[in-house]
Amino acid sequence: MGCCCSSPTTVKKHSRQQQNQRRSFSVQQAPLATGAAGDAGDAPAFCEFSLAELKAATNGFSSENIVSESGDKAPNVVYKGWLQNNRWIAVKKFSKTAWPDPKQFAEEAWGVGKLRHRRLASLIGYCCDGDERLLVAEYMPNDTLAKHLFHWESQTIDWAMRLRVSYYIAQALEYCNCEGWPLYHDLNAYRVLFDEDSDPRLSCFGLVKNSRDGKSYSTNLAYTPPEYLRNGRVTPESVIFSFGTILLDLLSGKHIPPTHALDMIKGKNILFLMDSHLEGRYSTEDATALVDLASRCLQYEPRERPNTKALVQTLTPLQTKTDVPSHAMLGMSKPEEAPQTPAHPISPMGDACSRMDLTAIHQILVITHYRDDEGSNELSFQEWTQQMRDMLEARKRGDFAFREKDFNAAIACYSQFLDAGMMISPTVYARRSLCHLMCDQSDAALRDAMQAQCIHPEWPTAFYLQAVALAKLSMHTDATDMLNEAASLEKKKADGSRAS
Repeated sequence: MGCCCSSPTTVKKHSRQQQNQRRSFSVQQAPLATGAAGDAGDAPAFCEFSLAELKAATNGFSSENIVSESGDKAPNVVYKGWLQNNRWIAVKKFSKTAWPDPKQFAEEAWGVGKLRHRRLASLIGYCCDGDERLLVAEYMPNDTLAKHLFHWESQTIDWAMRLRVSYYIAQALEYCNCEGWPLYHDLNAYRVLFDEDSDPRLSCFGLVKNSRDGKSYSTNLAYTPPEYLRNGRVTPESVIFSFGTILLDLLSGKHIPPTHALDMIKGKNILFLMDSHLEGRYSTEDATALVDLASRCLQYEPRERPNTKALVQTLTPLQTKTDVPSHAMLGMSKPEEAPQTPAHPISPMGDACSRMDLTAIHQILVITHYRDDEGSNELSFQEWTQQMRDMLEARKRGDFAFREKDFNAAIACYSQFLDAGMMISPTVYARRSLCHLMCDQSDAALRDAMQAQCIHPEWPTAFYLQAVALAKLSMHTDATDMLNEAASLEKKKADGSRAS
């Protein structure tokens, strides 16, 4: 990672020589707050990035790289990025006026950057350049709790998984509290992320204030801690209140204003509070315990709410199916055996395919768009007919569905485009191939990737997608051969570019 570091007490405009220097601190792995075994994974040491690095990683802060649910209209936008050291990152870009003092911003970032815990998505860097203020964190590829809870497409979250989410986030908050970071700004279901194993983790971004004064809650006022409405300050007790709103989300599967939920609880209407999609598949005793904990967290008087240690103690005995991995309970694909990484240096696409990271492949195909169709995207005849317009409109609808991860709709639209037979496009075949992979249709994915190769015989992406499909079909030797072939084509292309 070509990042440069400086002490937070000496932040200033760096010379070119200073920007090329790198200094970072190693972070001692911290035990779980509950005393259980575990570490923070392979998060790198915290350091300072240059603005040029983060621009390159996020394709110039492209709107296509935005991953925050509020989109580019939010004051602070989160982008997905790719570093040269083959690591995906999440980059939070603050508004110009949020942190006028770079020294203060750097001190805040360096403090949070020391935290390392397996229930926390680690902060791995920051950037101060002119008016720009950015944070860099580990990227969590499996979306947010809000997405899985409120916008689920295949299945709702299993009851045991909901209990696990509440427990893991409580552990993260207890760890942060023990490490001297008891304040978490705007805790909500969008701050709960799922990592590559589908384990829930707390976003580190909420540990850094949204602005110098910290006076910004993006959630609806109905969900905001009452004391924050009075004085505009976040306290440790405010964090507990916000945790209570997450418990309500987990119980009900929807946003319920805390005052309304408390009225339901006082009226003994707990059954009406529960998510109907669970269809009664939960322990009434455990549900009652979770409702009681939510009620305590949402008390109007801050002093009447439990602390983080009490959260963990209450949630620990409620954990069930402890031997079932999170990806199984969340209904996500099991991490599969990937083809052996080739000897040649490979591109982001190659790395994503070697890791069987379908989410990363999707992001790369979205960013690449139709750039690789040059020279192969030909019309079978030149008249601009209504049929041609209909066909291009089908592709446009397919592209929209592809970006929105509606893969079944994308397959239907791309099939309409391809079946017309009026235009050949290896990119459409590649995109449909990935859609088939996302829908566990490996045979169809392999056919589409092979068709893309037929159209564009030296296109590495076609070979990479074949490698993924073959691996999913348990043809691992063939998958490794295909991965090596793709890497060789990339190397050949790179050598040719240097020679010219």
